[in-house]
Amino acid sequence: MQNRNSESPAAGLLAGIGAFLIWGLAPLYFNLLDGISAPEILSHRSIWSFLLAILMLAALGKLVEFRNTLGSGKKMATLLLSTLLIGSNWLVFIWAITNQHILDASLGYYINPLISVLLGVVFLGEKLRPLQWLAVALAAAGIGHELWQFGRVPLVALYLAFSFGFYGLVRKRAPVDSLTGLAVETLYMLPLAIGFLLWSDSPSSNLLHNSWELNGLLLLAGPITLTPLLLFTIAARRLNLSTVGFLQYLGPTLMLLLATFYYGEPLGESKLITFAIVWFALLLYSTDALVQRRKRRQLREAAL
Repeated sequence: MQNRNSESPAAGLLAGIGAFLIWGLAPLYFNLLDGISAPEILSHRSIWSFLLAILMLAALGKLVEFRNTLGSGKKMATLLLSTLLIGSNWLVFIWAITNQHILDASLGYYINPLISVLLGVVFLGEKLRPLQWLAVALAAAGIGHELWQFGRVPLVALYLAFSFGFYGLVRKRAPVDSLTGLAVETLYMLPLAIGFLLWSDSPSSNLLHNSWELNGLLLLAGPITLTPLLLFTIAARRLNLSTVGFLQYLGPTLMLLLATFYYGEPLGESKLITFAIVWFALLLYSTDALVQRRKRRQLREAAL
């Protein structure tokens, strides 16, 4: 008999908080790999994530699903595109963290929910309500303010937001669970990752030449990648979408706090105004989500 507590909203809430805590505190981990290039870290992340994903699929009895996915040309073609998106997203994120651009990474993941809404309109024909349109317009105004103040487009933030938004859109086209999908994506990355480490002249690319502490950190890339993903999957099954939506702001908020108070990245007045505009946009977006949720609940109660 299944444990009812494991299916409870409380368990889902704890899992969701755990997932976004790990994602938000990820800069602490990646900065421990100081001196190692972003492509090298990505190579290790791909290799150890793949091996751990295969072990977990075997433990969960899902290797048959993995093999079936490998035999589906349509799914594999879709997952190749998702691999390009998530692989480049990981690379830019790692580069941003290890090159003192954590604030840009934070801004990107604040913008991401609004980008996802916009992509739904463009590619899925979804309709936006007035508050949602206003939220998207405000996010665009925040980017415009950044351009006006600093004379540059926040490329890191925009790339992280758009690549992850498109990743979610593409994964909707491949009906495989998160763990199986990640196993296939990291399998695609595997030849490039191994090739990079074999031909790299980096002294840390050969594990036999590293200290056990450094090798331990590199191997930790697998759990750092998979653990929040699995926790998020648990949360998504047990919580309603609006709750998960609110939880996702925890990640970029932690990044913002780390960047400002721990790593000392400057959060000047102009940068703060950009964040404030985006925060107000997210407030409108979240308010709209709560209002719609309440309306749906009232309609269900009226129908009963």
